[in-house]
Amino acid sequence: MSKIDVVRAAMVAAMKAKEKERKDSLSMLLSALKNAEIDKRAPLTEDEENAVVKKEIKQTKETMDLAPADRTDIIEEARRRMEVYQEFAPADLTPEQIAETIKDVLARLEIAEPTVKDKGKIMKVLMPLVKGKADGKVVNEVLAGMLK
Repeated sequence: MSKIDVVRAAMVAAMKAKEKERKDSLSMLLSALKNAEIDKRAPLTEDEENAVVKKEIKQTKETMDLAPADRTDIIEEARRRMEVYQEFAPADLTPEQIAETIKDVLARLEIAEPTVKDKGKIMKVLMPLVKGKADGKVVNEVLAGMLK
């Protein structure tokens, strides 16, 4: 069952339960998923669906962060929307799991002592492996901690 079907079913359930805010959030997520599918002109893969959900979470977080402090209505709405989106987002990799992936990449690239000069080469191989599974900032921080 695709994520579009799952979100649509959750939206119908929210409508039946008369949960307007939840229904609105699910409607926005469903719209984003459908638009991504239309842009691709083919059904989305699970990774692509997860990337769309992550993108929506990131945009909602930015809205929450950029809203003026006195606009509590915007901040509260964004917070509730993020809670709904989190239900459909995959769990991120932990820093330990990211470190293990980096070690695998280093072994594949045959780099025993990674330096700052190797960072670009490592990231080029690493990022496709963790795309949609981990935040790029966290990956960058974990890798920076491993460089000599």
